[in-house]
Amino acid sequence: MAFVQFSNINLAFGDRDILKEVSLRLASGSRSCLSGANGSGKSTLMKIIAGLIPADSGERAVQKGCRVSYLPQSGINHKGLCLRDEAETAFGFAHNLLEKLEKTGELLQQAKDGSSTQALIEEHHNLQEQIEETGYYRREAAVSSVLSGLGFSAKDLPRDTGEFSGGWQMRIALAKVLLEKPDILLLDEPTNYLDIEARAWLEDWLKNFSGGYLLVSHDRYFLDVCVNEVYELFNGNLKRYAGNYSAYEKTRQVELAGLVKRYEEQKEEIAKTEALIRRFRYKATKAAFAQELIKRLEKMERVELPESFKKINIGFPPPPHCGNIALTLENIGKSYGERKVLSGVELCIETGERLVVAGPNGAGKTTLLRIISGGDKDFQGSIKYGSGVKTGYFSQDAAEALEGTESIIEFMEAQSPTALIPKLRDMLGAFLFRGDDVYKSVSVLSGGEKSRLALLTMLLKPVNLLVLDEPTNHLDLYSKDILLDALNKFSGTIIFVSHDRAFMEALSTKTLELRPGTGSSPAAAKLFYGNYAYYLDRLSNEGTDAKEKRETPPVQQKSAEETRAIDKQRQTIIRRLERQEAEILKALEELEREKVRLEEEISLPDVYSNAEKSRKVKQKIDEITTVIEEKTREWETAAAELEENKLSV
Repeated sequence: MAFVQFSNINLAFGDRDILKEVSLRLASGSRSCLSGANGSGKSTLMKIIAGLIPADSGERAVQKGCRVSYLPQSGINHKGLCLRDEAETAFGFAHNLLEKLEKTGELLQQAKDGSSTQALIEEHHNLQEQIEETGYYRREAAVSSVLSGLGFSAKDLPRDTGEFSGGWQMRIALAKVLLEKPDILLLDEPTNYLDIEARAWLEDWLKNFSGGYLLVSHDRYFLDVCVNEVYELFNGNLKRYAGNYSAYEKTRQVELAGLVKRYEEQKEEIAKTEALIRRFRYKATKAAFAQELIKRLEKMERVELPESFKKINIGFPPPPHCGNIALTLENIGKSYGERKVLSGVELCIETGERLVVAGPNGAGKTTLLRIISGGDKDFQGSIKYGSGVKTGYFSQDAAEALEGTESIIEFMEAQSPTALIPKLRDMLGAFLFRGDDVYKSVSVLSGGEKSRLALLTMLLKPVNLLVLDEPTNHLDLYSKDILLDALNKFSGTIIFVSHDRAFMEALSTKTLELRPGTGSSPAAAKLFYGNYAYYLDRLSNEGTDAKEKRETPPVQQKSAEETRAIDKQRQTIIRRLERQEAEILKALEELEREKVRLEEEISLPDVYSNAEKSRKVKQKIDEITTVIEEKTREWETAAAELEENKLSV
């Protein structure tokens, strides 16, 4: 079994210990991920495992012949070869084996004695087996399969790799490390530039991979389905947790309870000690005692909490008041030359809804968001905004507009409402601008940093319709959770596109699926009255539904106008039922609170000791219990009717 093993690895940058006595073992079949806050040293550790940088001390053991392939987060560019030929360079290892095979064959022809012939025959056989394992003889099919899975089309194969943008350059790099079929695979943020379809394909590929891998990713769902052990890097120390990422988070939460207690106790001790120092520092008779306290504080080993456990609650300006209907799209279409991207999109979005736009690359998701935001005026159909609707739009291009010599904190203070200025430090920290980072000039920020700053800037503005195109790109899991919490508290309307499945499922309440046109079939759009998980569940049942339809006698097809009228009627019914359900649930909450209050009242001594008071309160409890039962039955009926109407859409 191929493996790499590290024992007691140490690495420091200046006076900062990055890795302290780190031990790790990866072997064929390992399904591992590396967790830790930004800047904790995850990428550095991966480079040490890949053999790209040395550790200060420690032992590294690699089984003879074990091949390790490493994909960095960014910074890879290809040019000079067409895509097909660039992908085939992944078989360089097989080319070396072929050269050895040819030389061994020549030696076999020259061999005379039996012992040397036997050894050469065995070596020749072993080399042939190794070449077979690399997939070299099936490389054309492998290249086609991997490139297609990562979103490249057949038309891309002859294109020069220098023509591809940065995100597609990283897809090429990912394709190459997958095609290498190493024994150990190291992937640092492999999903950063992948859409949801390519991520799903990569998940399946990793499930069938016979070697071992170590992942760094900020996609919780991706980690949950791909790993069975988590290594956490915290304060330079590495600790292993069995199970997927969600299991690790639960275990770590319990484990951190004790750490939080020690953290709070130490904080209290430090505060008391500092108070004593201030009290006695300038008194001659107590100066020696004060110095002793100062030395004690300096020597104290501070308890630190991981960033992910320091809960930051950030709030955004309340949205301006607007009408019940936020947005109506009527027969929206969009073409680029002869290519029809959007066709006949009909949509009515009520205030407070969270709509996720789903579909494969090229389906028009970003195009639709630009139209909704007002950034694209060249389209067919009409768009009507509700009364008082103010739109905030975030796109991946927003970062390019950020320029200036002022620092991040100065830039944010100029953009922020006065009430939020005291909270800016926390908000910037939540978006990964921590410590002295806030004094960086806006002009020197990287693309990812500018993207995070643009997102935060937009969220500071008082709007009631947020249009978000990939808001979670360049955010770690901790920052995603903070953003998700803030968006869930936002009372306005949200329309968004994302490739983070966990984020999509947690935020969305409805799903709009866009399908690109194929051949004679035009582009299409379909609304699903449920979140992204509901949408995926409906898709998984489409095959069964299609089979049932084929076995059912055909019925007369309705015209497009009749179908549209029926859909509008059904959507009206669904909106009414949703409002009715919300009103019933709100009433139930109020009734339950009143019941709890009465039950607390009847337990008071001056009530239960007085028969008349006790009887009256008991009567009220009985009455409210009856009302709760009636309301519960009413809710069950409305919920069942709502679900029935949603399923028929």
